[in-house]
Amino acid sequence: MSLLAFQHVQLADRECPERLLLDDICLELDDGEMVAIWGKRRSGRSSLLRLACGLIAPDGGTVSFDGRPLRGPAIGDGIAYCTGVSRIGEAWSVQRELVEVQLARGTSRREARARAGAALERTGAEHLAERLLRSLRGADQVRVMLALALSGQPRLLLIDDVAAGVPLVERMAILRLLRALADEGMAVLSSTDETPALAGADRALSLSDGRLHGRVAAELAEVVHLRAAGG
Repeated sequence: MSLLAFQHVQLADRECPERLLLDDICLELDDGEMVAIWGKRRSGRSSLLRLACGLIAPDGGTVSFDGRPLRGPAIGDGIAYCTGVSRIGEAWSVQRELVEVQLARGTSRREARARAGAALERTGAEHLAERLLRSLRGADQVRVMLALALSGQPRLLLIDDVAAGVPLVERMAILRLLRALADEGMAVLSSTDETPALAGADRALSLSDGRLHGRVAAELAEVVHLRAAGG
């Protein structure tokens, strides 16, 4: 069973209801897999990610997470969605923001602090702990955004164009971090309109005219039939 599954999903264009923004989308994503979706602006790739975390509902078909159809927003319930650094409490320090987000989800203060520290260390952002959120730019902003996501200990990480505008050298470091998270067992689904951001993905798909193109499910390993010794 796939961790995330789109089954014949359709989504109408809210600005032009007679047009399908997404048409018959089928996609499967497993634990430990990194999948990148390339598409032009207004291709529907951001909407696809919002469907993947239940922020919007499909007009047809189903989106399932861990075997259950999504019936509403699932951010914080095994799913993290990254589109930029949270602006809630933007006058706070990075450390306080990470702790406050966890407290709002019912985590104890002691556990919230531990998760915040671990997330900052994992993303290489521990040196930013006392910086104000509003002062961050470029790769520093992306690393803190990822730390905010990881502090919730998600199984699925959704990344929407987060490295846009980040210098190439720093961007590659971010992509290596995402690859490492997938290697540790997290599912990563990203969207981009820049081909360098496809680096490190297990599968790279394209989205155009409402349709996904490419390998929408991981290939199964070849079955090798074993023979008894001497057979």
